[in-house]
Order: sequence, then structure tokens, then C-alpha cells
Amino acid sequence: MPFVGEIFAKLQACGDKTVLQEIRDGQITGVTGSQLLELVRKARSVIAGKGLQKGDRCGLLAPNSIQWVAADLAILAEGLIVVPLYYRQSPVELVAMMKDCSPSLVCYGDASLVDGIQQVWPDAPAALRFDEIFGPGEPGFVDRPQVRNEDPVTIIYTSGTSGESKGVVLTAANVGFMLGCTTERLGLLMKDAAGQDRIFHYLPFSFAASWIALLSFILRGSLVTLNTDLTKISTDMRAVAPDYFLNVPQLLERMRRAVDEQLWKTGGLVQAVYANAKAAWARRHEKKPKTGDGIWLWLANALVFPSIRKKMIGANLKALICGSAPLSPETQLYFMMLGIRVLQVYGLTETTAICTMDDPRQVELGRVGPAVPGIEMKLGENDEIVVRGPNVFPGYWNRPQQTAEVLRDGWFHTGDQGEIDSSGNWKIVGRIKNLIVLGSGHKISPEPIEDEIIRNLPGAHQVVVVGNGRGYLSAIVTGGVTGEQAQQALDLANAQLPHYKQVRAFHINPDAFSVENGMLTVNGKLKRDVISSRMKDQIELMYKMKQAV
Repeated sequence: MPFVGEIFAKLQACGDKTVLQEIRDGQITGVTGSQLLELVRKARSVIAGKGLQKGDRCGLLAPNSIQWVAADLAILAEGLIVVPLYYRQSPVELVAMMKDCSPSLVCYGDASLVDGIQQVWPDAPAALRFDEIFGPGEPGFVDRPQVRNEDPVTIIYTSGTSGESKGVVLTAANVGFMLGCTTERLGLLMKDAAGQDRIFHYLPFSFAASWIALLSFILRGSLVTLNTDLTKISTDMRAVAPDYFLNVPQLLERMRRAVDEQLWKTGGLVQAVYANAKAAWARRHEKKPKTGDGIWLWLANALVFPSIRKKMIGANLKALICGSAPLSPETQLYFMMLGIRVLQVYGLTETTAICTMDDPRQVELGRVGPAVPGIEMKLGENDEIVVRGPNVFPGYWNRPQQTAEVLRDGWFHTGDQGEIDSSGNWKIVGRIKNLIVLGSGHKISPEPIEDEIIRNLPGAHQVVVVGNGRGYLSAIVTGGVTGEQAQQALDLANAQLPHYKQVRAFHINPDAFSVENGMLTVNGKLKRDVISSRMKDQIELMYKMKQAV
């Protein structure tokens, strides 16, 4: 049975049990399995009346909401190809994607989103707002889902770190296989939970991993609470007090630093206990304990850590699930210190979001787990991770040449550098295209160096290592840090590195790189080519000043 039918069967089985809710301004509203199915039927009857044919593309442009979920399931059930679009992207970028996939219809969350698109593209496809889809009236008759395993069901646009976004086509078979893998692994994680698992979800559904997670939670019959305002994530999370939530490293890093800064300002006994307990925990992990470490950890577990957990993420959290980018071992270790497991996931949109998932029974710090059953992974040239299996996409929309570049001899070339240990657990080292080739010929992955520098530089937002074709590496540091602090962080990192990997110069940029200023992708990844281009003068000055010394 294709996955859409399985989801509908699960919702029907849930009946009067609440399965999905959203929180707006502190108020929570939800729907039961039966009510969500009713919304899907209403959306299907409206969309079916638009005269679209099976295989036509249908855009979906709206923030996360219960109605987004119902519209998505309705579009899928009608045999259309859903194109989820991130509502916070600029209209120019969104229009480029729409022109690429030529949707016959676009479903919008509200009129303001319609206006933004039509200002850029007056001849935009027909628009259908949520208030029209879910307005008053009874749904018409709709039959069972019109989806077969071989059918393309979605086109998800990549974030485009170094160029134009590409539309990744995924089939019902891709999605169905992955949902089987994720629900099985979630079953291992959540098997001891009493009653219905409570999930907090804030990542946009236009991202493949977020969408797959949503469908997985629905198939498990979990209670999923949607954040609808990204500025209120922490407040909403405390109000919901979830058992689990999906997140990205950027958020966890920010949460950890916020606690450090708050306790540093507080000072006194609490800060002393916290600082000493952190140091004791790090020494325990490094297997270099000192006398008295146990006392500090006992005090922190009694007096400090429970309060941090409650204020930061609620009292009930059992585990965090982290994806999108590698999480620093320090941050993973930090949450473990608080008694919260952090499980990592690795994958790309082209692999239906996932290749590896941590096994809850054996989590290894700094690694992203083994390949999920049914997926083959190995290392190719330059330690590139290549993947083969039912999760691999059939190709990019209308881009045969770019498809052929990444799909070769049955293997998908991820562009990621990796390592695998004797237990089969993978570690993501960096991106092949990010490799810096020095004038000496040394090839260097910048990501591990950047992680080490920023670990010793709490006030920094980002560190970007540059040096392609140069004699040595330099770094751009963003945030409110001083030159002395930056130099100290570089000295600490350089002490552990061979000479050719050492960073010899730096430039401080007070303003952080962001989605708004065009330096980050919508899911928070560095646009290195854009950064290098826009900061060309600052980079040149770094090298000239160093040579002049």
C-alpha cells in the first residue's frame, strides 16, 4: 500500500484521539485523526474541482499549520505532485522555482503571500488560498488516494549553497521506504514512552527531513504540536513540555550558549557549581577525572541541571533528534550532561532526507549512526560518501545533465566527505566542494577547523575558513568578539593542527551572516561562494596585512 493510504488508515484508527495541534500566541488548538481526515476530504474536493490532471504540479506556499498538513495530504491523494515552498524566501527566489517546475495551481496560506508572488510574476499560476480551501461547506465525494509506488509525489527544492536551487523529485516508493525506516527506528527510541508520545515540531515542512519526520510521527499516532512563530520557539516548547523534538545544530548551539551567558551574568554559587560541573563532565569524557569531580556533578544534578532543563526545554524531554548538519561533539556532550540524549540523523533531499540514523541503543559521540537497513553506503574518491538504495531519488526536475553528474553507475554521489568506524557508524567530515586547496597542494576540509575555533570563541556567530590557492589559511569571524579573543581561539586550535592546517590571519565582521543578508541558505548553511565574493576586499586585505608584518 502506498504511504498515503497507510497514513489515512492510521488517522482513521486514531478516531477521536488528538494527533495534531498548533500553538498560536500561547493558545493551543488541535484536531483528532477523524477531524484531520475531514479537512483532507474538504481540500481534496476543492482541489479536484480545479480540473488538474494526475502528475500536474501543485505549489504549496504557507507556514507550518494544521491546514498545511491537510492540504499536503490532499494534493498527494489527488495524484498531483506537491511542490512545498518555504514561505520566508524572497518572492524572486520562489518565482524562479515556480517557473522551473511550472505548477498548474499554487495553494497559499494567505493573501499576502499571493500578493508577493504576483508583484514579481504577474502571470503566476492560479492561486488558491487556505480560506477558500477550508471555508464553510461540506466536502464532496472523493475516492481512495490515486497514488502508485512509481509515481512522483513531490519536488523539493534544494537550498542552493553555491548556485541555483534544483528540484529534487521523490517518488511514492522513495517516501514509503523511508517512512518504514524512520518509524522502525523511532519505535526503538520511543518504545518505553507511556501513552501517546508528545512531539514539538518547528522546522518548516518545505524541508525534506522535516516533512518525513512529520509523516513518521503521524504514522506512529504521536501527538505533534506545531510552532507557528519562530520567535517563540523557547516559550512554546516550555508550554508544550514535549517528550521529543526535531532540531538543527544551530538551535542547540544557541541554546547552550544562552545558558552559559545567563549563568555567567548570574554569578555566585550557582555559576560556580555549573562551571565546575561542566569541567568535571568534560574530564570524565576524556577519562582524566580529578578528585572532587563527583561532588561537583552531584551538586549540579541536584541544584542546577534540573532548573536548566525546565527553563530551556521543559521537564519531560527524553531525547533530541538532530539533523541538517553535523552537531559538534561538545554540544552533544553538553546535553548528555543535562541528562538528555541527542540522536543524530544524516541525509540529503536526494536520499529522501535520510541515509543514517543513530541507534538509540548505541549512540557514539560525534557520529551520525549507521546506514539504515536496505541502504548501501561507501567511500569513493576523496572520501566522498556514495549511496545506493530505495531512498535515492530518480533525478532532478528537468536537469538531465546535473542528474547524470550525481547518479553514476547506480550510486548517488553526495558531495560529502565521511569516515566510518569499525562499528559501521558514520562521521561527516565536510563537503567535497568546500575543500580548500592551498598553493602547496594540500587539500583541507574547512569545517573541522571552523568547529574547533568557534568552540573556543563563545561570542562568535560563525567562522569561515578561506585560503584557496593561497600559502596559508585565514578566517572570517562574525559576531561581537575582540581581536584578542579571536587570536586566543586561533592559538588554541592551531596548537592541535599540522602547520598547513593552521589559521594565520583573521578578519572580524560584526554582523552575523544570515538568510536575510543572503549569506546563509534557508536552512542555515553557509553560502561560501557568496561570502567569498562579497568579502573579496576584506580577504585580500587579510593576506596583504599578514605579508606586510
